[in-house]
Amino acid sequence: MRIIIDADACPRGAFEAAAKLARAAGVELVTVANFNHEIVSEHHITVGGDPQEADLKIINLARAGDIVVTQDIGLAAMVLAKGARALGPTGFEYLQERMESSLEERELKAKYRRAGGRTKGPAKRTAKDDRRFYEKLAEMTGAGDTDNDTPRKIFA
Repeated sequence: MRIIIDADACPRGAFEAAAKLARAAGVELVTVANFNHEIVSEHHITVGGDPQEADLKIINLARAGDIVVTQDIGLAAMVLAKGARALGPTGFEYLQERMESSLEERELKAKYRRAGGRTKGPAKRTAKDDRRFYEKLAEMTGAGDTDNDTPRKIFA
């Protein structure tokens, strides 16, 4: 098992929690981002600036049992198909049984935006999001005691 982070758009709180949990679980943490991002990570892969280049690299890296942290539902669908798990940075686990409706919703919103409409972006990140992400990733990796105050220490 590895934790692979789509670091092009991963919030700092989620990145820090993933790094700490990876160390605690003895799991390799791999970050992937294009050259426009400055990421400090032991196992970082820099890709070019083409659209979707980081996503394609992550799809090629991911294998069954890995955990991919991403906000990209299309990427989540692809890694789920490979037997990996996908987790959003707010602690939402993407599941295969919900993927079809999620992809349909994404397409409807994209179509609406192409026609000139505006859709709401994600809500501002909160401490509750950080805690939910930490707890879910701790559960997925088998690391960390989610009953103690570790999340508070990470995000204080």
